[in-house]
Amino acid sequence: MLELRPNCERCDKDLPPEAEARICSFECTFCPDCAEGALEGVCPNCGGDFEKRPVRPAELLAKFPPSANRVLKPAS
Repeated sequence: MLELRPNCERCDKDLPPEAEARICSFECTFCPDCAEGALEGVCPNCGGDFEKRPVRPAELLAKFPPSANRVLKPAS
């Protein structure tokens, strides 16, 4: 099951479960601006490409909550 991480790993923008986000196959999570802009569609952690993160239906969020663990690896 996807973690639904709460933020962009590059800019730390909040990405609630219903927000548009991009993930790689390892669930590295980025906002669309970072994923498509500065990162040019390539994950800086694994070199993979990005896909649109699916939205978990609201009625399932209570049973399967998103992650609260923020991951931040800002660009140097």
